[in-house]
Amino acid sequence: MSGLSVSLLVFFAVVLLIMGGFSVFMDLVGRDQSRISDRLNDEFRAKQRERAKKTSLFKDIGKIAAEAQANEPGISERFETMIEQSGLENLTPPKLLTLCIICSAVLTVVGFVVFKFIGAGVGLLMGAYLPVFYVKFKRRQRIDLLRSQLSDTFDLMGRVIRAGQTMTQAMQAVTDEMLPPVAIEFALCYEQMNLGIPPEAALRDLARRTGIIELQIFVMALLIQRQTGGNLAEMLDNISAVVRQRFKILGQIQSLTAEGRMQASILLLLPPSMMVMIMVMNPTYAAGLTSRPILIAAMLFFEFLGWLWIRKIVNFDF
Repeated sequence: MSGLSVSLLVFFAVVLLIMGGFSVFMDLVGRDQSRISDRLNDEFRAKQRERAKKTSLFKDIGKIAAEAQANEPGISERFETMIEQSGLENLTPPKLLTLCIICSAVLTVVGFVVFKFIGAGVGLLMGAYLPVFYVKFKRRQRIDLLRSQLSDTFDLMGRVIRAGQTMTQAMQAVTDEMLPPVAIEFALCYEQMNLGIPPEAALRDLARRTGIIELQIFVMALLIQRQTGGNLAEMLDNISAVVRQRFKILGQIQSLTAEGRMQASILLLLPPSMMVMIMVMNPTYAAGLTSRPILIAAMLFFEFLGWLWIRKIVNFDF
């Protein structure tokens, strides 16, 4: 046997040895990863099951149907819904109210020390609103992320239905395959139905809990399909196309209003920035302004009105 043949045999033997060792290593690591993934899935399902057990639907199964026929929900119900839609699991209405009181007290004291009574009033209002503003910000982030996942979610459900599975199994597939927050919402709806809540009530609660019109369209179409029949997979495909088109239009709106939102940010930041610069560069000149707290309060008030006005112009639902 020539030296070249021996070299080739040694080379292939080493390659096969490396591949075998790598295969054994990946099998061991993959087994551990599979166990970890199964454990996380079990924990996730247990968490959603406990959350589903605490839902108010068990106390009043007709609550969702009654809400659908009632007028606008009250302030307390909208407050609870806002916190629920933010995804802040450890936050409750009493905790949020406590945070508002603490922030309001702290900013009131700071405002009184710096700007006397006018500053105290401004600090009182700002401190009471800051925690609510943070919750609304997290709610908007979560809703935008959830809306971006819906088209893929409905496509996945349509494929599962075409494979011969039921709607409940399609919702379970969303729970297993998709990422939060859509996986969390569908998992909770799935666990509610498993625990005995009627599907119609669980689906209506899904639409109410998320507050997204695309999911409301999905729930309404699904309830109509359950009564009249039809091609469920085709219906899911049509809803997916509608959701994808709406999301595309929303992106176009964001791009068209980007310049206006940037101008709004600059205009809103300009007066406070100039005031801080003057106070740093020429404190004597700024003393004439700081000695008149009413002017500072008026500036903040009109800044707030301008922010509301511009926000109304560049933000709208469709």
